[in-house]
Amino acid sequence: MHELSVVQSLLETIESYAAEQKATTVTKVIVRNGPLSGIVPHLLRTTFDTFKEKTIAEDAELVIGETPLQIHCHDCKQEAQTMVLRFACPLCGSRNVDARGGDDLILERLEMDVDDDPY
Repeated sequence: MHELSVVQSLLETIESYAAEQKATTVTKVIVRNGPLSGIVPHLLRTTFDTFKEKTIAEDAELVIGETPLQIHCHDCKQEAQTMVLRFACPLCGSRNVDARGGDDLILERLEMDVDDDPY
């Protein structure tokens, strides 16, 4: 289950950012998941909810957005985006395409509570 290593890395990154900002708690974690990442959203959520315990993100909500697949068509020379995992140009139907991106999980935003007292 590679979601476990992804969540471990995500939590390390969250802890690091939270420490930099002197956050007291992380309330929301927003990520974008590409269709070629190999990450199953419900497994990511379950793993995150299990391993966030006793971390600064213990009460955080995980929001998973989707990143569209970028398609470059060699026949019609167009760039297009699609949410459908199909290696064909959504504009002309050609299969002479390259997929660009969509193979990553991106930490898009953290929402944190920060102690207002600078001392």
